[in-house]
Amino acid sequence: MELCNERQLRALLARYGFHFSKSMGQNFLIDPEIPRKIAATSGADRSCGVLEIGPGIGSLTVHLARWAGKVVSVELDKSLLPILKETLAPYPNAEVVPGDIMKLELEALVRERFDGLTPLVCANLPYNITTPVLTRLLESGLFRSVTVLVQREVARRICARPGTGDYGAFTLLCQYYADCSTVLEVPPESFLPAPKVTSAVVHMEVLPEPSVLVSDQGLLFRTVRASFAQRRKKLLNGLTSAFQGELSREELAEALADCGFSDSVRGETLSLAEFARLSNRLGELLNGSHSI
Repeated sequence: MELCNERQLRALLARYGFHFSKSMGQNFLIDPEIPRKIAATSGADRSCGVLEIGPGIGSLTVHLARWAGKVVSVELDKSLLPILKETLAPYPNAEVVPGDIMKLELEALVRERFDGLTPLVCANLPYNITTPVLTRLLESGLFRSVTVLVQREVARRICARPGTGDYGAFTLLCQYYADCSTVLEVPPESFLPAPKVTSAVVHMEVLPEPSVLVSDQGLLFRTVRASFAQRRKKLLNGLTSAFQGELSREELAEALADCGFSDSVRGETLSLAEFARLSNRLGELLNGSHSI
């Protein structure tokens, strides 16, 4: 069976009485080249265990299973389970785990399913859960790489540079943990049903150590969130609001000056390294130290 053949796909779904769920963000690939390219981009081989999220009918899964040592696909929609049992029958190294990726114990899953294998992630992510899922995967520190098909808008946010409209807190979180790049764009007509947006494949090579050195990771991201809470406004205003009762506006202006920034600088212009320098200085002030 050609899982990306639209006629055969429709017949398969009809045979099982399957109906697309808009709330689950279900869009199945019907361009056979796309899942092949996604799997190739992941870098999976027999030494790897691949976690897939939202396998659909298995069009990407079968390519991963041909190359990887083991594939574990987490599927929330129970109506897809009997379909996957059929489509993945020729691949004994592919396992489907029913459940919600946001609720599963990732560390236990990796330990139990990928023993002796290098864990990585490769998925056509349901668009409605992209940001929280990627955040959880990166923060887990369990995977060598994450390769995902997402909305082009999200891909641009992940790979954005300072001073651009797509640059934001999510950009900085992704680039803190990984080297991120957009591999290819995928038009709406490559899916059934066709989404209203263009998609893109993003590859995130997880760094062995975070890309910047900070004394307090939580403070770094608190500083980042404060800077984008009032986008297009002065960073000093955002910091004043976020650190109210802990640091005065004068102390915050001093921290900016100590790092070489004017008190009119906007957060969207700062690089991750500059945010790291600023958060380290704020940490010194919070701890009562005024040296730099």
